[in-house]
Amino acid sequence: MRKLTFGLIAVLVATLALLSTTRAGEKADKLTVGAQAPSFALPDQNGKTVSLDELKDKVVVLEWFNNECPYVQRHYKGGDMNALASKYAEKGVVWLAINSTSGKTIDDNKKIADDWKIERPVLLDSDGRTGQAYGAKTTPHMYVIDKDQKVVYMGAIDNNQQGNKTGDAKVNYVAKALDEVLAGKPVSEPQTQSYGCGVKYAK
Repeated sequence: MRKLTFGLIAVLVATLALLSTTRAGEKADKLTVGAQAPSFALPDQNGKTVSLDELKDKVVVLEWFNNECPYVQRHYKGGDMNALASKYAEKGVVWLAINSTSGKTIDDNKKIADDWKIERPVLLDSDGRTGQAYGAKTTPHMYVIDKDQKVVYMGAIDNNQQGNKTGDAKVNYVAKALDEVLAGKPVSEPQTQSYGCGVKYAK
């Protein structure tokens, strides 16, 4: 009888754990295109706090970032990410990198920003709260937020996961979304599947 009782308790605990995991996943996936972008206030690599609430009336790009991820390294060491951010900064777009990697510090972000010549905020989210609010799963995972602070694009930076596409075969989803938003048009491809390394959230 005692073995049966322990067996039932074990099944109950396992079931509750599964339900808890499912609910956590559902919470992370809750953000949808068209929803209000979750607010945040995070320190950049120079210790200055950057708040989304202070960026109303601006088009904002959020880029989930981890300098240890090979996919992120490819986009930076090839110069693509900085070039893209600079191009749209000239059009008034605010581009923010967010590092939700557990254990990272402001000094870590400062060093990599200097090494990789990142001339825009790299925000520290080492407790993962902002990343989880957005449901960010990979580095990079990209979001475009319009002037009304609604999410109008979320997903991959491009369709070039393996890094082997060139010319017309390569589509940069973020650039495409930004061009449409800045032209006052709806985003024609508002969501794609992100790729990269899994975000290393705190456990």
